[in-house]
Amino acid sequence: MSGATGVPATARRRVLSGRLRAVGSNFFATTSFNKKWLVLGTLIGVIAGFGAVVFYEALSFATHIFLGVLAGYRIPTPAGEGNLAGSAGYARPWAVPLVVCLGGLISGLLVFGFAPEAEGHGTDAAISAVHENPRGIRFRTVVVKIIASAITIGTGGSGGREGPTGQISAGFGSMLARLFDLSPSDARIAVASGIGSGIGSIFGAPLGGAVLAAEILYRDDFEVETLLPSFIASIVGYALFGAIEGYAPLFGFATRFQLADPGQLAWFGIIGIVGGLVGLLYAKGFYGIGNLFGRLPVPRALRPAIGGLLVGAMALAMPQVLGTGYGWIQKSLGTGLLHIPLWIVLLLPFARILATALSIGSGGSGGIFGPGMVIGAFLGAGIWDVAHHFASGVGSDPAPFVVVGMMACFGSIARAPLAIMLMVAEMTGSLAIVVPAMLAVGLATLIVRRGDDTIYRSQLKSRAESPAHRILTGMPLLSRIPVPQAMARPRLVLPVGLDSGAATAAMDEAGVTEAPAVDEEGRFRGIVTEQRLLDAGPSGTVGSVLDTVLLPVQESQQCDVALETLTTTPTSWVPVVDSDRRVVGTLAVSDMVRSYRRALQGSLQQVAGLGGGTGIFEAVVAEHAPLDGRALREAAVPRGVIVTSIERGRTVVLPQGTTVVQAGDRLVMLATAEEAARVRQLANPPAEEQPAEAARLA
Repeated sequence: MSGATGVPATARRRVLSGRLRAVGSNFFATTSFNKKWLVLGTLIGVIAGFGAVVFYEALSFATHIFLGVLAGYRIPTPAGEGNLAGSAGYARPWAVPLVVCLGGLISGLLVFGFAPEAEGHGTDAAISAVHENPRGIRFRTVVVKIIASAITIGTGGSGGREGPTGQISAGFGSMLARLFDLSPSDARIAVASGIGSGIGSIFGAPLGGAVLAAEILYRDDFEVETLLPSFIASIVGYALFGAIEGYAPLFGFATRFQLADPGQLAWFGIIGIVGGLVGLLYAKGFYGIGNLFGRLPVPRALRPAIGGLLVGAMALAMPQVLGTGYGWIQKSLGTGLLHIPLWIVLLLPFARILATALSIGSGGSGGIFGPGMVIGAFLGAGIWDVAHHFASGVGSDPAPFVVVGMMACFGSIARAPLAIMLMVAEMTGSLAIVVPAMLAVGLATLIVRRGDDTIYRSQLKSRAESPAHRILTGMPLLSRIPVPQAMARPRLVLPVGLDSGAATAAMDEAGVTEAPAVDEEGRFRGIVTEQRLLDAGPSGTVGSVLDTVLLPVQESQQCDVALETLTTTPTSWVPVVDSDRRVVGTLAVSDMVRSYRRALQGSLQQVAGLGGGTGIFEAVVAEHAPLDGRALREAAVPRGVIVTSIERGRTVVLPQGTTVVQAGDRLVMLATAEEAARVRQLANPPAEEQPAEAARLA
């Protein structure tokens, strides 16, 4: 259908969406940090809240149909979800293994047939996206994750619901990054905020979820820039989820614990030590069994069905391994623990590790946070159940042991002790328990930190290992180079309506294999490659084969942003657009290197112009030199010397007074020739300490 002007309706909609997109891109590129994240955080929070509702309802429906109707078994639920006692036994025991197997089969076919990246527990994939390609999470992945996870867990597979909800919100953050051309740093914050707000929403723990977004990315570090956006997204998501599903803590107000005797801390110390060891077993067991499944000579789509069949067989003897297990945590928090046989209480942590590995490690879809809480809860319950028979000071309430067990076991192996402590405290309404929990979580974390073990293998050790942080630290001058100063004029720009034959001919004439594509008003739409045009055949058009994941950089930005963009794309160049999203240039790696060299030469010329013979000098630190192993502030470096950087291997260290100099370091300094000579003396061992052979050679 055409409008009055003869322009097709689809074209008019495309033009209108292009204008709106250009307005949004320009707004987020030029506005202040606070305004930008007030808007983006709210949008992410809205999706986090509604996404959590959608998945919660889908999971409840799947659980009712598969376990309730088909298998004739109703699982217990926690206080925040009705506190239902669940079935006393199986109405159709033979159906339980078949139902769990069916769920694994359906999940496997969905995941490996439509979105293989939805395999596993989801949170790891979202963490990897933050570090590697925050603008590349496909919408299809989110949809498949919701359906596959609801079926896996709803049929009885051992999994949690945090992975799917976190990936839903992370995927929406990635979509916003693509829609509004967010810079790589903003895209990382958007995806990380999505992880935290999604998890915080569905668990009713907004503070813990917000902190989790900043803590879960690294094993031993913190992404502080994520905190403020995560606070906004988490509270909005929690408000929307609670408005529909209720605001009560997931496990009610579990305990009113008050520390009355310092001797009680000994028991929490024991929980911490055992929790750290069991956390290590969880990580090693989960991935070890997952590796075994990876070597099975069967199609990947069928492996979750095999895992489901084994979990169903386990459930015939121990129904506590089915589903999320949150209802069993509720029972362990009170007198219901006394009605669970002791052998089940003691074996359940290990049975849950095995069941989770079989359900999720085999290729099924679901989270590993929830099973980690069940493991920790029954670890604490087991210690209380054994100790209260013969030891004084344990008390008659198992809830403190259960709550601290959850915090210590999963907080340590997730390498997010602060966030998990806060989340469990919010879920149990037990903020007072944080005092003894600090001891337990601290001891558990010390045990786990002895190695690089973590349940989330996409975590980096620290910000220094992050590709973006490492590159920008090593090339600080990029933040002073405007993009227009480095970019080149585009050699070819193709309209989306051009047919593939004409587009291929234009590429051949221009001598390029890739080119930016624009809409009817000249606004950037995506990148087209010659190979895609050839694959499309003569009936194809530029618009039908666009790659819309590869995004441009703004003309108003600096080259540090452009370099971040280049590191997250498979191409060696990116298009440059103006405030109206029209292509004004291209920026390649070679352009960046050339501009950086010019900026570096300019800086050296400025230094050479300083008075007093000041210049840039270098000194390499030898072993046993006076500088070797000493902090800069403790070394006898002349007061007029400014050490600008320290090259250590392939990395560049920004020096501070506390920076310890090591043998092999190359010190770059701003100094006079006399001062530089003094530093070089400090960088070499005294003559009397030179090896005898070296002295003879000298």
